[in-house]
Amino acid sequence: MNTCRIVLQRRFLPVSNSKKEKFDRFIPNRAAMDFDYAHLALMEEREEEEEVSSSRKAYRKQLAETMGLNRTRILAFTNKPPSSTSLHHQHQHQHEPPRRIPQRPERTLDAPGLVDDFYLNVLDWSSANVLAVALANSVCLWDASTGSVTTLVTYGEDQGPVTSLNWAHDGINLGVGLNNGQVHIWDCVTKTLLRTLQGFHHTRVGSLAWNTHILTTGGMDGRIFNNDVRFMSYPVSTYKGHTQEVCGLKWSASGQQLASGGNDRLVHIWDRSTSTQWLHRLRGHTSAVKALAWCPFQSDLLASGGGAEDRKIKFWNTRTGACLNSLDTASQVSSLLWSNNQRELLCSHGSQLTLWKYPSMVKMAELSGHTSRVLSMTQSPDGCTVVSAAGDENLCFWNVFGLPHTTAKKTVPKAAHEPFSHVARIR
Repeated sequence: MNTCRIVLQRRFLPVSNSKKEKFDRFIPNRAAMDFDYAHLALMEEREEEEEVSSSRKAYRKQLAETMGLNRTRILAFTNKPPSSTSLHHQHQHQHEPPRRIPQRPERTLDAPGLVDDFYLNVLDWSSANVLAVALANSVCLWDASTGSVTTLVTYGEDQGPVTSLNWAHDGINLGVGLNNGQVHIWDCVTKTLLRTLQGFHHTRVGSLAWNTHILTTGGMDGRIFNNDVRFMSYPVSTYKGHTQEVCGLKWSASGQQLASGGNDRLVHIWDRSTSTQWLHRLRGHTSAVKALAWCPFQSDLLASGGGAEDRKIKFWNTRTGACLNSLDTASQVSSLLWSNNQRELLCSHGSQLTLWKYPSMVKMAELSGHTSRVLSMTQSPDGCTVVSAAGDENLCFWNVFGLPHTTAKKTVPKAAHEPFSHVARIR
């Protein structure tokens, strides 16, 4: 009898444990539950799966992750402590005041003779803080550090007008495309002509893009040539894909992929390391594509803008060739610029500039100052100031991307140098 009582006590009576108590059920923590989200998830009417495209699903998933709407767990048994990263972001959000975006230009410069042609690229800002602008047959340089203006060269009627400009990464050498099909390379410190590329384009060269020692040129003939400036020989490679004028060229930050846009409404992605065959042919625009911009925080994301018959900004995954999103701006898109500090995109369309938040594409600001359509935009070396050129023959400077101290500015010495000193010797 005593033995049976001892066994019952061991089998059915609770045994105390000084280290940890054990319970026979889980009791959820009501304070950690999200009843509002649970009600929304139950009551929300969802679209049929077959009506939503795969690209639209991918965009919605990315947007949900960004906005924090992709939660799946509603019941919670314990409170999850906030991470140090989220606390840091909350602290920044609480103490940083909202950025003020001036909606009027901080400076305006006259640009007499600026050609009102959508297809040309006549404005570029160097890493040495010098702005180059083509005014009819002349190339003028504005030094942002001193405010001085000089004329680099003035061409004759048989060569001009100047149809494209692009600085090399050293901030010293400038590529100049001309109406007669020639491309000149200038040393802007000594103001000497280093090289003349001719014989391959037979019509105007409306777009240029540097990639270290490679100068890529795009012409009205639809051809794209890669020219190695270290050699005197003909182009090292040719890209054939456009059937009309090439009006936009942009190398990615890695220098491995080139995006080209043309009057044939196509965008091509070319891979430098594979072959001269295009990697992707991106269709979707219904007008000329001049505006191209590689995303600085996502290497395989490209933004493109269409002309007067299209008016759309499209976002592409250059790894798969899929269109992620499309936005109608209601006017001709001439240029696109990403912010280096925030997930923001600046677009020039019609006679105004519009700043968008990415990926929600919420309009943050509209900048007005031009009285004619904007033709081109370029960004200062610190990434904060943007200058726009329009058919009203004005250059407007906008403090749109924040203050200069938020970005590490790279200084480029202006000491004596050899031509193309950053590459091998010219042969």
